[in-house]
Amino acid sequence: MNEAIVRQVFPGAALAATLAGRLIAWRGFGRFTYEPASPEVLRETTWDLASLTKPIATTSMAMLLHERGQLSLDAPIVDLLPEFADPNDSRRNLVNARTLLEHSSGLPAHRKLYLEADGREAMLAAAARVPLETAPGQRAEYSDIGFILLGQLLERIAAEREDAFCKREIFNYLKLNFQFTPHLSGPKEIPPTAIDTASRVRIIQSEVNDENASAMGGIAGHAGLFGDALSVARFADCILRGGEPFRPETVHLFTARATHPSGTSRTMGWDTPSTPSQSGKHFSARSFGHLGYTGTSLWCDPERKLSVTLLTNRTWPDASNQGIKEVRPLVHDAILECVES
Repeated sequence: MNEAIVRQVFPGAALAATLAGRLIAWRGFGRFTYEPASPEVLRETTWDLASLTKPIATTSMAMLLHERGQLSLDAPIVDLLPEFADPNDSRRNLVNARTLLEHSSGLPAHRKLYLEADGREAMLAAAARVPLETAPGQRAEYSDIGFILLGQLLERIAAEREDAFCKREIFNYLKLNFQFTPHLSGPKEIPPTAIDTASRVRIIQSEVNDENASAMGGIAGHAGLFGDALSVARFADCILRGGEPFRPETVHLFTARATHPSGTSRTMGWDTPSTPSQSGKHFSARSFGHLGYTGTSLWCDPERKLSVTLLTNRTWPDASNQGIKEVRPLVHDAILECVES
């Protein structure tokens, strides 16, 4: 970790790990930026979790609604999101919550919706108009657009915004320090993620890095959640135990690798180790995890009852440095080798 900071892979980071329900590591490294006078990262520091929003918030909401019989994984989403339908493309009628969760809906990875819409409702309407690139179930394509729509679908079912539902039903229940952007207290406690010279033209601090999530007011199915390493680790331990508020069978259903499309590494809301994997060389085939654009990650190994949380702002001052892809596997390998030595 210290070597990565010297190499300027990221200016700061927080690391937490759990093993069989015990916290075995929890530490902060480095500073908010590369400036010597920048604040030191504490182990309690709050981070922009980026796409960890997908498993921690959106997927968890889907799990609870499915358990309660409110979310059908295989019902067409057009039943609740009629604005997604297109009379000129009948394939859209085949998109369901399962394909959105497994990133096999046929929707593209990304669109700069913030260039054509502003405000939550306008952004959601724009997302609903994004054309399919393939038929649902044909290929796995990691899609932010899919999770924006999934978040909207879940909100329609719950008749409640995602941030309010997750806070009451999951975060407060588990006593976790997670908040979506609009609920943050101030910029001084959170490392900046970027110097935005293109769209917002300012230092991005205490606001979500993702432009689409920002244009949605910071509450979105794909990004917008902030939290600390201990909260992520405690959430991971809950998932590994299959404990409340989730049923063990629900956790198993959502973390098992999908059987199609052929070759996919995705589960419903998570990823699994591929070759090579950001989880390193030692995590078991049953493991599941997720990455975040800002330099965040969470990996869980149910066979070892192990979780590793790594939170960084590798996007500072811009996202050009890809050294995190080398560092993540090394960190996971080192922890596994230490645990099993």
